[in-house]
Amino acid sequence: MKVIDKIALVLIIIGAINWGLIGLFKFDLVATLFGNMSVLSRIVYTLVGISGLWGIKLLFDED
Repeated sequence: MKVIDKIALVLIIIGAINWGLIGLFKFDLVATLFGNMSVLSRIVYTLVGISGLWGIKLLFDED
């Protein structure tokens, strides 16, 4: 697995955990750590979204 794939996977996991916390407890960890829709939180959300798209590629890799 390439380094970029591992980074994407970590970000996908972070996003999944954050959505789990939102669904179960109405608690947004990213917003708590970086501020509600601050520049940093928007960067994190954007990176998680891009990683989710990259994850589609991981489904079809045959390494």
